[in-house]
Amino acid sequence: MKKHIFLLLLCTILSIQLFAQEAPLWMRYPAISPDGTTIVFSYKGDLFKVDAAGGKAELLTIHEAYDYRPVWSPDGKYVAFSSNRFGNFDIFLIPANGGEAKRLTYHSGAETPFCFTPDGNNVVFRAAIQDVPENVQFPTGMLSELYKVPVKGGRIQQILSTPADEARFDKKGTQIIYHDIKGYEDYWRKRHTSAVTRDLWLYDDKSGKHTKLTSFNGEDRAPVFSPDEQSIYYLSEQFGTFNVCTFSLANPSSVTQVTFHENHPVRFLSISNDGTLCYAYDGEIYTKPMNANSKKVPITILADRKENNSEFFRMSSDATNMALSPDGKELAVIVRGEVFVTSVEYATTKRI
Repeated sequence: MKKHIFLLLLCTILSIQLFAQEAPLWMRYPAISPDGTTIVFSYKGDLFKVDAAGGKAELLTIHEAYDYRPVWSPDGKYVAFSSNRFGNFDIFLIPANGGEAKRLTYHSGAETPFCFTPDGNNVVFRAAIQDVPENVQFPTGMLSELYKVPVKGGRIQQILSTPADEARFDKKGTQIIYHDIKGYEDYWRKRHTSAVTRDLWLYDDKSGKHTKLTSFNGEDRAPVFSPDEQSIYYLSEQFGTFNVCTFSLANPSSVTQVTFHENHPVRFLSISNDGTLCYAYDGEIYTKPMNANSKKVPITILADRKENNSEFFRMSSDATNMALSPDGKELAVIVRGEVFVTSVEYATTKRI
């Protein structure tokens, strides 16, 4: 009897291990809805949405292309995102409850959405399309410019001819906060100090004036307005690794640290109308309500693979580099950016 009970318990443990779902990692670009109830994020090239309190995530897009960078419309009914469905990254619009995505931009370069205009009629995005004659700066992928496109489709319109990354409008649509781009530097580099580190700026549409808000000799990025628009939340390395910080627009020099993560950077900041912050840290998603501590959002993703575990293909050309092993029995080659090793004697090839 004891033997049967032991075997039953062992089978139960094995089946639990077999069917248990590992917690997903490297969920990226989380964006919390205006009402603070839902988070949309990018995972393995698709968009998912999940309750802000956590739970089972639902697929929002299923296209084989790479979909990322979701942003919510002010009314919470639509999500804009970037996708390379036609070769380069264009702006698309999809209902927040699911449906077919609508393409909004058609330029041959890459476009990345940042927000909607406050009235919800346009998606604001960065691109390198066409400069104004008065600007001595030539638009490139690095020194992008700010545009908007109607959600109903139509002609795009330039907002700023100077780089304004992670741009956000105030509720009246008269001011924009953003971080600048002074020159090339890897966006993912950590603890970077140089003359090209990013700073925060405030642009006033009526006066056309750009006001610099930060002077830290390091990275300040991704600003968002507080609900009352009297303060700014943003990501900064001023206190070590990237964390959420804040300052009052009346006194930008007085900076307060808001989150206190260590070792790894906080990325992808967004905020709801009630002041709940949402961001990614170490591959997972966190929220921080006002006057409360940060908490990890428990997320389960139940989805099939989009590709096989193994790939088999035959090629007889296009190797760019090769190296023979010291014993002459194996040959390493680079094909399509991947490293392969093949056995000279047995003609067995593996990607390493």
